[in-house]
Amino acid sequence: MCCPMDRGGAGTPSIAYKVFSFEDTKKNPPESLTVSIPEVLNPQYGMYVWPCAVVLAQYLWTQRHELKGRTVLELGAGVSLPGVVAAKCGAKVILSDSAKTPQCLENCRHSCEANGLRDVVVLGLTWGEVSPDLVLLPKLDFILGSDVFYEPQDFEDVLVTVAFLLRKNPRAQFWTTYQERSADWSIEPLLHRWKLNCVDIHLEKFDADKSELAGSTLPGSHSVQMMMIRLKTD
Repeated sequence: MCCPMDRGGAGTPSIAYKVFSFEDTKKNPPESLTVSIPEVLNPQYGMYVWPCAVVLAQYLWTQRHELKGRTVLELGAGVSLPGVVAAKCGAKVILSDSAKTPQCLENCRHSCEANGLRDVVVLGLTWGEVSPDLVLLPKLDFILGSDVFYEPQDFEDVLVTVAFLLRKNPRAQFWTTYQERSADWSIEPLLHRWKLNCVDIHLEKFDADKSELAGSTLPGSHSVQMMMIRLKTD
């Protein structure tokens, strides 16, 4: 569902709220969660909710009892749907995007405001760079990444950051969804290089193998996959 907010004048990006509703009808009484995510409609910003974000948010919803009180970092958060869902499920959330794109960080803040989240931290973290903010992050339990494996030239930078965080937090897990765009793209050699282990999580295990999720048709027919990445142990 899209609700136009601000058409603005020339050069001012238009914003619309997209609403996502997650439900668990197997519970008695049924449980549900609704979040509202602002999208920047100006094409030069490209801040939209992508199919991978809806799938990852669905997984977080099914793991909501595991998330409560845990510390979660979302990388490349953009419009922050997964991070917002994690926060609404009781996690202590840090949203991050590239330090070089302040408009993305501002959009993270807008998503928090739209959902009444006042305790979420927003940080500029650029993939592949070991910055003071990265080093000073608190102990993490889960790292999230929605469609961060988008451009092949970024794959290693993403995994450099993830490997650094997992070495600091050996029990943490990196939960990530990605869309298959080319059979020639693979992160397997990079996982081996950075001593990371990957387990595929099948979408049917968390009711995400559908063309519609959370009241949205975004997942559609896109070939979205999910992985859990950890440090490789001997």
